[in-house]
Amino acid sequence: MKSASDFFLEKFRELEDLFADLQFGFAVLDRELHFIHVNGQLAKIDGKPVEQHAGRSIEDINPQIALAMEPILFRVMRDNRPFFELAVDIHSTAAAHTTMDNTWQVRCYPLNADDGEVLGVSLVVLDVTEQKLREAAQIERLQFESLLSTLSTTFINVPVSEVDSKIVQGLQKIVDFLGFDRSTVWRVHPDTGEMICTHSYELPGIKAPLAVLPPGMVPVWNALVKSGEIFKISDIDELPERFRREKEYCRERGGIRSIMFIPSRVGGVVEGFITFVSYSVIRAWPDDLIQRLRILWEIFANALERKRADQKIQHALAEIKTLKDRLEAENIYLRDQIDIEYKPDDIIGQSTAIRGVLRQLQQVAHTDSTVLLLGETGTGKELLARAIHNLSGRRERSMIKVNCAALPATLIETELFGHEKGAYTGAAARHVGRFEAANGSTIFLDEIGELPLDLQSKLLRVLQEGQFERLGSTRPIDVDTRVIAATNRDLAREVKEGRFREDLYYRLNVFPISVPPLRERKEDIPLLVSAMVKEFAGAFGKAIERVPKKNMDALVHYTWPGNIRELRNMVERAMILSNGPVLEIDIPDGTSTTIARAALLKEVEQLHILSIMEKTGWRIRGKSGAAELLGLKPTTLESRMKKLGIKRCLSPSEIS
Repeated sequence: MKSASDFFLEKFRELEDLFADLQFGFAVLDRELHFIHVNGQLAKIDGKPVEQHAGRSIEDINPQIALAMEPILFRVMRDNRPFFELAVDIHSTAAAHTTMDNTWQVRCYPLNADDGEVLGVSLVVLDVTEQKLREAAQIERLQFESLLSTLSTTFINVPVSEVDSKIVQGLQKIVDFLGFDRSTVWRVHPDTGEMICTHSYELPGIKAPLAVLPPGMVPVWNALVKSGEIFKISDIDELPERFRREKEYCRERGGIRSIMFIPSRVGGVVEGFITFVSYSVIRAWPDDLIQRLRILWEIFANALERKRADQKIQHALAEIKTLKDRLEAENIYLRDQIDIEYKPDDIIGQSTAIRGVLRQLQQVAHTDSTVLLLGETGTGKELLARAIHNLSGRRERSMIKVNCAALPATLIETELFGHEKGAYTGAAARHVGRFEAANGSTIFLDEIGELPLDLQSKLLRVLQEGQFERLGSTRPIDVDTRVIAATNRDLAREVKEGRFREDLYYRLNVFPISVPPLRERKEDIPLLVSAMVKEFAGAFGKAIERVPKKNMDALVHYTWPGNIRELRNMVERAMILSNGPVLEIDIPDGTSTTIARAALLKEVEQLHILSIMEKTGWRIRGKSGAAELLGLKPTTLESRMKKLGIKRCLSPSEIS
C-alpha cells in the first residue's frame, strides 16, 4: 500500500504533466488544507516562494485567499465531487502591495485512495485578473462612446435657448461617469485675456470655480490656453517652480490634485476651453481618454458657437423690428431693405423663405465662421456661397470652388492640398492645392458629403488648426481660409451610419443655412422666369414680350423636383423653340422628374433649325426665309448655324 507521501507526490506529478505547458498554478493539499506540493506558477500567483508553502495552511500563506477558497475546497472533499468556477474574487488587504482585487478561475478535484477514501484535494488556478480588467475597460469604453453618442445626438437640433442647460447636464454626466469632482467650461475674453466661467458642474462639497480668472492668477496656464495646447497633470505637487502661482491657486481652491484642460479654436483664435478636475484622487490622463474628452468638448464648443451666431442674428433682428415699429409702411420698408442691403444682384426673390435665407446670409457674411449650406440639388447653393463671399472682408480675392463629387477619389487629396514634385508617379512638378490658393479668401466645398472618409480627418485638421501638408511633404503649411460647405445629403444621418466623421460634422455645422426648394417659394417663380427670359433673349437674339397667364400658373403649380436648375433648363428650351413674341413653356406631365439635359438642348436647337432650312430650301434672307420664320435676324441665324456646325450637304443632282 502506498504511503501518504507517495500518494500526494504521485498526484502532484500527474498535475505537473497535465499542465506543464500552460500558465496554470496547481497545488496538492491534505484534508486539513495544508500544502503538500505547489508549482512555481501558483507561488507566483499567491506571492509566496514555493519552499514557504510546505506544511503550511492556506490561511498562513494568505488569509484573503483562505477566505475565498477554503469553503470551496472543504465542499469538494465533503461531496467527493470536482468543482469548477469561472471567477473567484480574491480581495486585497490594506497591507497588501496592491489595492487591486484579483480574480481566479479555479478547478478543484478530490484525491481518493484506492478504497475511495478522500485523502486531500488538488487545486488548479488560472489568474484571469488582467483579462477581467481588459473586459471591464472595453465595457467602460463602449459605455463612454454610447454616452458621447447620446450627447452628440442631443445637440444636433437642440434649440439655442436650451444649449446652456444641456451643457451643464452633459458636464454632470461626464463627472458622474468618469469619477471627476468638477468639470467647467470657460470663455477667453478676446481683449483682456480673462478666463470667464460660463458653465460648471461640481460634486456636493466641492468648491465652485471662480467666476473670472485674471491672467495674472494663473499666468502659465493662461499662456498655454492662448497657444491652444492641451495641458494635463496627474499630481499638482509635481509641477515645476514656474507653475508656482498655479500651485497656489490649486491649494486655495480646496486642494486640487489633478487637472486637465482642452482649448478650442474658432477661426484660428482660442475662444474657450474646458477643464476636468480631481480633488480626491490622483488621476491618470491616458491618450485615449484625452481623445474622447476632446470630442466631447468639440460637441459643446460647436453648440456654443452656434448659440453665439444665433444671438448675433437675434440681436440684428431685434434692431430690424425696432425700425419696423417706427415706420408706418413696415412691409415696404422691409422689402426695400432686402433689395438694398441683403439681396445680391443675382439672387432673385421676394418670398418669406428666401428673405429669411438672405437675412442669415447678411448676418454671417462679415464673420469668418464656417457656413454649411443645406438643400436639395438645384436650389442655388453655389450662388449663395458666392454672395456670402462677396459680402465678406475677403471679397478682394476670388472664391475657390471645389466639387467633391466631381473629383476622383485618387485625385481629390492633391487637388485640395497639393503635392510636391515626385510625390507619386507622374508628379513632375510641385502643385499648389485649392486650400493654399484660397489663403486669405474663401473656399467653397460643394457636395461635401461625398468627401472620402480618409480625407475627412485632414480637412478637420485644416478647420481646427489652419494647417495641412502637401502630399509628399512633412512641412506644415498655415492657411487663413474661410470655409463654406454645401450638401444635399442629411449629414446627421450620414454620421449615424458611419459615412461621415462626427467631429468634422460639428466643425462644419457652426452656422447652418437651410436653402428652401423652389416648391416652397412659388411666389418667386414669375420673377425667376422673367429674369431668365431676359437673359436668354439677349443670348439668342429673340424678343419675348410675355408668357401666357395660364402657362405661368402651370409653372407656379408644378412641383419642381429639379428646383431652379430644372426651371432654367425648361425656359432655355422654350426660348430655343420659340418663333414669336409669346413664350409657351412646356410643363412635364409628372412622369419624369427632370427635363432634357443641357447637352440635349443643343441637339433640339440644331434639329429645329435644320428642319426650317430644309423647308425654305436653305434660303436665309428675304420674305418667308428661314430667318423670318425663326424670328431671328439673318446675321444672328448665320452665327447660330456656325456655332452648331450646321452646313448644307449638296445632293448628287445639285453637284452635276
